Amino acid sequence: MSQIRTVIVGAAGRDFHDFNTVFRGDDRFDVVAFTHTATQNIGELDELPNRRYPPELAGEAYPDGIPIRAESALEAIIDDEDVDTVVFSYSDVSHEHVMHQASRALAAGADFRLIGPDRMMLDAAVPVVAVDAVRTGCGKSQTSQKIADLLLERDLDVVVVREPMPYGDLVSQRVQRFETRADLDESGVTIEEREEYEGHIERGHVVYAGVDYAAIRDRAQEEADVIVWDGGNNELPFYIPDIHLVVADPHRAGSELRYHPGETNLRLADYVLINKENTADAAGIREVEENVRRTNPDAEIIHANSTIAADRDAIAGKRVLVVEDGPTLTHGDAPHGAGLIAAREYGAAEIVDPEPAAVGSLRRVFDEHGHLDTVLPAMGYSDTQIRELETTIRNADPDIVVSGTPHDLARVIDVEIPVERVRYALEETNLALGTVLDRHAGLLGI
Repeated sequence: MSQIRTVIVGAAGRDFHDFNTVFRGDDRFDVVAFTHTATQNIGELDELPNRRYPPELAGEAYPDGIPIRAESALEAIIDDEDVDTVVFSYSDVSHEHVMHQASRALAAGADFRLIGPDRMMLDAAVPVVAVDAVRTGCGKSQTSQKIADLLLERDLDVVVVREPMPYGDLVSQRVQRFETRADLDESGVTIEEREEYEGHIERGHVVYAGVDYAAIRDRAQEEADVIVWDGGNNELPFYIPDIHLVVADPHRAGSELRYHPGETNLRLADYVLINKENTADAAGIREVEENVRRTNPDAEIIHANSTIAADRDAIAGKRVLVVEDGPTLTHGDAPHGAGLIAAREYGAAEIVDPEPAAVGSLRRVFDEHGHLDTVLPAMGYSDTQIRELETTIRNADPDIVVSGTPHDLARVIDVEIPVERVRYALEETNLALGTVLDRHAGLLGI
């Protein structure tokens, strides 16, 4: 029987995982290409350092590796390569977007497929506490950080495994381990990666990430009593969770039922944490709660606030340029983040509009994302983008930069303008995360 010629549509993360767990080593399939899309914050394809999934990772059936092509050429790829099936493998897109991609594949003569959790989730030898979300920017990081802290307080060795962001040399990034900021510096991670890893490292958590999540699991469970899965965007856990906690955002009420695979997470959750209630309106909180109860009545709801902290004296009375977490603003569709909230709350005299000052790829970001509320996304997927970020900040000429990104922006950019970092923390209001963990003490080995 002839092989099923397959294209995997992705964004340098879940697509590689689906290949590794479902297609690699299966002679029924011939994966003829990956596609990538710049809209998922991985940069333009011609800027990517790797244009192929390398043979060292692809396996014996692919001695030349697998080509990585632009998603915009999907129809041509299907035609040129006589493709039988298109597999959709990236996250935080609307259900409508998924079906537009399906329609493109079907019209070009191919089948369309999604890989389900039972096919792509790996089993681990230690308990897994999974934290993911219904959208990008709901507050997964502060939630997973707190859970890891609580497990450490209970004398457990904890390793955090992050959803992949492998934008560099894929072979060298097969298994990545980060314990110090020096590890981040040496590996040359992007701003997006720093946003996700640095908060854990500052709190003493070891972080694993990379490309091959079976190999990552094998390494991580050697030093961990418990693995905390910290999911990217609204991606599914890559490991079978023993406790599955999903974060929702009442500022974007209704999104929990309209985005892929966030709705799947919602339906799989043991606990749904509704975050940021201190800055959301009551109607949004109520809508999320009603959607949870209707969609997953077995899930227990945790209500929580996201509290911010910054130097009020540094902000008050100043002309402030706000820099926010890039993915939250772009494919997360949030108009702003914690930085703008802090600037307003702490008495900024003026919020400087960064759009007229933007250069290069940041100019294109503003053109493509008209919903942004006078904030600058911290795009930094290459040295060029970091220089463009610096130039944009200088052009805006504020008194101070207020950074709502989850990492120390001042360590990455070189500008003469002071940078005030906003920190934020999770405060549960009805059910403490520590109580949740203690409920599962036997499972976790507490």
